[in-house]
Amino acid sequence: MSFSGGMGDIPSAALMTGPPSTQDFITLGLYVGMALFVVVALLFLAGGPGRKTSTPIKDQPYESGIQPSRPAKLREPVPFYLVAIFFVIFDVEVIFIASWAVAYDLLGWSGFINVTVFILILFLGLVHLWKVGALDWGGSSRHWNKAGSKDHD
Repeated sequence: MSFSGGMGDIPSAALMTGPPSTQDFITLGLYVGMALFVVVALLFLAGGPGRKTSTPIKDQPYESGIQPSRPAKLREPVPFYLVAIFFVIFDVEVIFIASWAVAYDLLGWSGFINVTVFILILFLGLVHLWKVGALDWGGSSRHWNKAGSKDHD
């Protein structure tokens, strides 16, 4: 079993260079139509069974059988979600840079300039987050005070 590496190994459908045919559009339309039908049918079926009643007792928050001792609003800022958001942002940055690194020789100077501008914009965003205090771990940072929360001592 040897790999020739030539164009003979690629299926003929992958070599098509012309515009999509009418049959391709009909197939895509049928697929989209069936997917939309399934979504609408499931939404319709999910809304049908059961009675819809609302009473003051049912509208109260359920705290595992324990009466709530205070409002659910946070008194102290919790920066954990910020760390998660920053992770996602910079993780996406890594994906784009890694994909550029795979094809840097094909993209040439244009690709290099584009990825440099991309990194520069993200770096400026990081500097801005640093300056407003969004990266400070704690509730007494300037970021939280600017956002309108009060310091509770």
